[in-house]
Amino acid sequence: MDGNTVSILLGYGNGSFANRVEYSTGAYPDRVVVADFNNDTCLDIAVTNYFDNTISVLLGYGDGSFAMQKTYSTGNRPIGLAVSDFNNGTKLDIVVSNAGNNTIGILVGYGNGSFASQKTYSAGTYPLSLAVNDFNNDTRPDIVVTNRKDHTVSVLLRHDRGVMKNEITFTLSAGAHLACVAVSDFNKDNLLDIAVANYGSSNLGIILGYGNGMFGNELILSTGLQSHPYSIIINDFNKDDQVDISVVNHGTKNLNTFLGRGNRMFESQANYSTSFNVAPLALGAGDFNSDERLEIVVAYEDIDNLDIFFMYDVGDFSHRTTYSTSLWPSYVAFGDFNNDTRLDFVVTTEYYNNVAVYLGYANGSFANPTTYLVGRSSSRVVVGDFNNDDRSDIVVLNFSDDTVSVLLGYGNGSFAIQKIFSAGYNPCHLAIGDFNQDSRLDIVVANYDYYSVTILLGYGNGSFASKINYSTGSRSFSVAVGDFNNDTRQDIVVANFNNNSISVLLGYGNGSFTREVKYSTGTAPVWVAVYDINNDSRLDIVVTNRDDNT
Repeated sequence: MDGNTVSILLGYGNGSFANRVEYSTGAYPDRVVVADFNNDTCLDIAVTNYFDNTISVLLGYGDGSFAMQKTYSTGNRPIGLAVSDFNNGTKLDIVVSNAGNNTIGILVGYGNGSFASQKTYSAGTYPLSLAVNDFNNDTRPDIVVTNRKDHTVSVLLRHDRGVMKNEITFTLSAGAHLACVAVSDFNKDNLLDIAVANYGSSNLGIILGYGNGMFGNELILSTGLQSHPYSIIINDFNKDDQVDISVVNHGTKNLNTFLGRGNRMFESQANYSTSFNVAPLALGAGDFNSDERLEIVVAYEDIDNLDIFFMYDVGDFSHRTTYSTSLWPSYVAFGDFNNDTRLDFVVTTEYYNNVAVYLGYANGSFANPTTYLVGRSSSRVVVGDFNNDDRSDIVVLNFSDDTVSVLLGYGNGSFAIQKIFSAGYNPCHLAIGDFNQDSRLDIVVANYDYYSVTILLGYGNGSFASKINYSTGSRSFSVAVGDFNNDTRQDIVVANFNNNSISVLLGYGNGSFTREVKYSTGTAPVWVAVYDINNDSRLDIVVTNRDDNT
């Protein structure tokens, strides 16, 4: 809001996004909609500017970039915003709620990205949020708006050629300071209903429609004491063909979901904490990682951050089951240790110098753990097949012993006694790969106090050759493996903690590596990962930097 811009974050399709690109708007931009205003099949943007008494329209080029804004006058203090074709002109029009002078304004579109001056209609006191749909089944778009200061909902039915009838006002029995409105069919009678976020009374109101523009009594859903719900979205979050509701609460700084039963009833709410101790203002939904499940995105007041909540098929974001471990569990890895096609996991526990193996059941739960002795201060753990018997084995890093432990799996969920191999001084991270192209897994270890990485070439029988060390010139904190120069040979990247760099060592394909090449990072890099972030078939490197929070 305060920056007077809109930000565009282009998605990569895997749940991550490019850096934002900003475009200027008017003063204090509030609501935003996306639609094709000039019929060029490219998406455009419209924004309400609260302090300017305008809306900004930014026409899209179709490549993720946008033209400079064009502004259009509205009433006083525009907030709510929606799009529809109100005059059957096959061209999109814009409707805006003018909170400062208690009106609704319609700007008829010309189909070329420009708009006529607004025509206004009376609403209640301080109209805030609005939505568009057909409430009386005449195939014409109607408008519903929440009036915050007189605690009412106004419905404006379309008469003809873009002209709206006088408003119909509904007073909510348990609603106060109405903040947001959404429309859906909550009871599966093919008639549209209304959901309202009641900021002042900390609840949601569900108002059933009769199909003639009139509505019945409201159903109340509590969002919690002093929660002050502010924004809502409607969708089917758990894929049961029933309409669900998600709401962000300004007062309690959390997210609620209500799962619909299809008969106007909803299951008990689920509450999710947000990442920031500031009030959430808006939310939306979409499939950001192409897993055919909806995620929820939350925007906040006065900070430049978003939260994305990734969802499971059951409509639950955070259902958890807790399993006991020994003291100081540090790292976890997954594999199928008993060849039953179900995932199991192993946890390292530093205090007792062991690993705990949890075998998985078909229902997503796990058996009690079986522990195996390893070295002192066991930390990182990786799963692989080190003796080529098609059974999962485990390799563990022992920080205080300067060793790695290899536990060969029997394929029934149990493991042999550890085999110990020397690493460098204070090893703190490891990865696996085939560095000499012999189809046998090898190990690379980052040595924190040895300023090096250690290579252990595998014989394919669960044992390894003597270590080979390569200097990194700094405290090596994390290591990852990938082919960075597309020569089909595996290379290594290392995070150098105390000189703010990463080292890349290119592999020759025979188990040896070139001298390091350094690249600058942020302050105190502690973790490195490898991935093709921009889908160009070339591996990229991601580094987390502890001291500058990047």
